[in-house]
Amino acid sequence: MGKNLWDNEKYMEDVAYVAGLPIEWDKLKDTSFLISGASGNIGSFLIDVLMSKKNENIKVFALGRDEAKAAKRFEAYWDDDRFTFVAGDINKGVELPEGAPKQIDYVIHAASNTHPKAYATDPIGTVTTNIIGTDNMLKCAAAHDCRRFLFLSSVEVYGENRGDVEYFDEKYCGYIDCNTMRAGYPESKRAGEALCQAYISACDMDVVIPRLSRTYGPTLLASDTKAISQFIHKGVAGEDIVLKSEGTQNYSYSYVADAISGILYCLLRGEKGEAYNIADPGSDITLKDLSAIIAEYAGKKVVFELPDAVEAAGYSKATKALLDAKKLRALGWSAAYDMKKGLTRTVDILREQNAQ
Repeated sequence: MGKNLWDNEKYMEDVAYVAGLPIEWDKLKDTSFLISGASGNIGSFLIDVLMSKKNENIKVFALGRDEAKAAKRFEAYWDDDRFTFVAGDINKGVELPEGAPKQIDYVIHAASNTHPKAYATDPIGTVTTNIIGTDNMLKCAAAHDCRRFLFLSSVEVYGENRGDVEYFDEKYCGYIDCNTMRAGYPESKRAGEALCQAYISACDMDVVIPRLSRTYGPTLLASDTKAISQFIHKGVAGEDIVLKSEGTQNYSYSYVADAISGILYCLLRGEKGEAYNIADPGSDITLKDLSAIIAEYAGKKVVFELPDAVEAAGYSKATKALLDAKKLRALGWSAAYDMKKGLTRTVDILREQNAQ
């Protein structure tokens, strides 16, 4: 069993990079955060960053369903007065523990099914977390005088490229066949965004919506079945990379440290009610080229294999989904990791973890 990520020097360099960003950290001094999806790819990295900012005295309420899993992941903070784990299913409501402050300054809704197998095996949970769960998080935020709410949305809200643009800006809206099981994820993310706008209108809530590109890094869960995750796990294991298509799909990706830095720029500099793409041209790549980078780094080859029925049912039909992030860059954000740097760093960190 590997040691915890916060014992990994390279990983903590990534955390320190984000924690050292030239942004308005003073706004976060003596504040509190409620973060759903705490043990996930995004939530766990963000919590590591916030907990590393000891001088800011940030209190984190980490919401998740699996206390045992969280206790292992956040062992370093478990007994810290600044950290509180809140066990619960956001689809059933969100209740903070007794003694929680009346005001929770920032609420970040990062809980969601985010990979093909989960879409196919838990289609109802995929939809409800993005709609009912979002509503419950918004209600909790309103009840606790939240300063700003962040709903983490997705590139998938843009649907399929209609062939009329090279890059999706925040106003683009492509095709989604809503009468399919796979539509549950993008349609519920769209509905979640609309629900945020309803709370802005009806409750004067301050909401900002980061739209994440396909995000990867050492915080990826072992259960994640996205193509890039499978490639990374194979590379870490020193096995051939299995490509389950021709690999011509062309997507925007983000290394997790860049995704978190983008989220923080949205939090501290984004405008109320606006959506912001988080992506960088240095991480736009086809699946075929992506698999080749990992195969070359691992000293292996790419092999082709058909997906099984469950995986295939959860795959996106989009063949080109590149994000235009000019709007976020206008806030001062820039990416620090291109595709090759992010991929090789992820493999290195996970190899070190597995060697323990």
